[in-house]
Amino acid sequence: MALHRQHSALAERCPIRDVVDRLGDRWTVLVLIELSTGGTLRFTELKRRIEDVSPRMLAQTLRQLEENGLVVRTVFPTVPPRVDYALTALGHSFFERVRGLIDWAEQHQQAVRAARAAYVAPVANAAL
Repeated sequence: MALHRQHSALAERCPIRDVVDRLGDRWTVLVLIELSTGGTLRFTELKRRIEDVSPRMLAQTLRQLEENGLVVRTVFPTVPPRVDYALTALGHSFFERVRGLIDWAEQHQQAVRAARAAYVAPVANAAL
């Protein structure tokens, strides 16, 4: 248990760990992309745009983004309730930084795939 507390203490002191641990997963980036290009979107529209995310994972990602101030959730008192999601100013600011990573991935995807295909795993028990 002490290790877990140490990790938490490190994350709290280190801004990189704190942000990347909470916002560095693939679903976060995909949600940010959709909200930055689609504006305000409902849950079902986000789910339609990100086909391979489960509803549970999408809900969890949206909650985490809202908790961290990157997304605002607006509930309308209709039947059934309507819930919209949109990026906050902080979310737009974060996405501007992530945009560089997206651009790099788009430009280098083929080179990365070629490297994966050419990679030969080391023999078991070989020195690293």
